Amino acid sequence: MRTPLLVAIPKVVAGALLSLGAPELGVRALGAQDAAAAPRPSLVVVLTVDQMRGDYLERFGAHLAGGLGRLVREGAVFTNAHQDHAITETAPGHASILSGRFPRSTGIMANLLGAGDPSVRLLGSAGPGASPARFRGSTLADWMMRHDARTRVLSVAGKDRGAILPVGRARASVFWYADDGVFTTSSWYADTLPAWVRAFNAASPARAYAGRSWSLVLPDSAYPEPDSSMFESWGRSATFPHQLATNETHAAANLRGFPFLDELTLDFALEGVRAMGLGRGPATDLLAVSLSATDAIGHRFGPDSREIHDQVVRLDRRIGHFLDSLFAQVEPGRVVVVLTGDHGVSPFVETTYIEGAPMATYVDARPALHEARKVLWRSRVDTLVVAFDYGLLLMDAKGLRRLGISPAAVVDRFSEEVLRIPGVMRVDRVRSLEKLARDGDAIARRWLHTLPPGVSVEAVVTLTPHSVWGDQLMAIHGSPHEYDTNVPLVLWGAGIRPGRSDAFVRVVDIAPTLARLVGVEPAERIDGVVLEDALGDHGH
Repeated sequence: MRTPLLVAIPKVVAGALLSLGAPELGVRALGAQDAAAAPRPSLVVVLTVDQMRGDYLERFGAHLAGGLGRLVREGAVFTNAHQDHAITETAPGHASILSGRFPRSTGIMANLLGAGDPSVRLLGSAGPGASPARFRGSTLADWMMRHDARTRVLSVAGKDRGAILPVGRARASVFWYADDGVFTTSSWYADTLPAWVRAFNAASPARAYAGRSWSLVLPDSAYPEPDSSMFESWGRSATFPHQLATNETHAAANLRGFPFLDELTLDFALEGVRAMGLGRGPATDLLAVSLSATDAIGHRFGPDSREIHDQVVRLDRRIGHFLDSLFAQVEPGRVVVVLTGDHGVSPFVETTYIEGAPMATYVDARPALHEARKVLWRSRVDTLVVAFDYGLLLMDAKGLRRLGISPAAVVDRFSEEVLRIPGVMRVDRVRSLEKLARDGDAIARRWLHTLPPGVSVEAVVTLTPHSVWGDQLMAIHGSPHEYDTNVPLVLWGAGIRPGRSDAFVRVVDIAPTLARLVGVEPAERIDGVVLEDALGDHGH
């Protein structure tokens, strides 16, 4: 008799994780049935929910009777899964999901270093260009297509980076929603849109949402959250129902802030499955779908809002419809589904302060940067060679040394001053991160996973929990704290052994696990490990 789900996992991954300072792996096994021998999947479906916190599935679980509920009830559920890097944003999170590698390897450290590319043009839309030009290395899509050239890959999202980065530089079919209400791709991928995409856009489905109202899907009594707080939605239009503009152009542009964007994205993905024949060919195919509405709703209303509760319930129902429709096209016994997220989110700074987190505040590091630049003024050196962003102190250390200026003196001055600022928790020199990580420091480990070799960063700054950079009056993510790193990770379907684990795992473990499941090998060294016991008969 095989052991229940994940009992064997600590033996497999403990060495790799503990060497980087991960916590001890606690496991709680349920009595899962032995997985029956299954053929290789014909279709792998990876669903990424943008800004899906790890606690949402449990917090709203009583109301999840659709697709999310099905995946949790029947799948291998990892409750302690993490995007194990420090700058927890959409671009680095998506780049890690199917590459099996941290941002230090993909080169995608932050959103500003993500998919934006002005050198390419969009097809059928006038928006800004995007491509995977900055992405380094390969992904599961590349491994599958290298193994069998007949493999078809489709990646769809509400955002360009959500569609592009999961499949990296693979020459796949990659499409995303543009603010003018159509699905597009860029000239990096093709010269023209496929006929099925043009037909879908010609029906103007986004504009059909004009004037539509977002009302609660459950009775009012089902929501313990207040309908509004003084911090939601910048103090405007904070209560249900929420109305889309009646003007079709405005409605299409504002669709990102409504659950309807996810409906449209899933409908588009289903049309792509049908048109491309995914799951019905001789090779295993890959479908990646990133659902973006939760991110916009979470930023505006916060993770503890009635809006987020209703959004997750609506997402549950819509994913249920998506799976039912998918299984009408592809034999469900030949499909594997993965559910995860790209990052979490913190509540509003004001909310955490009121609820007893007095160190939560808005942080401006410019005074500390100003003081650090004074070290350069004495030598009449351009102060722009020292910069600060994303918690990173950047400088041309070699150039400063050539000018007779000590980079350490600049770092010392900056560190001394930034630690005086309320909301700053710690400053770490980059050269100290590896030792701190080995000693069990999770924050140091996440910074180490973020910084590519050779990057001109001398020190990193971590804020106190729930504090944020700047003064954006919205719920924010981007920190190395667990409310931002913890995301769902559920595997379901062909060859998956159902059950539940509280073991510490990483999102980078998804790609090698799927590679093992479909019988392909990574094309390079990766950071993730195979979640062995989740794979049933395919795990060995």
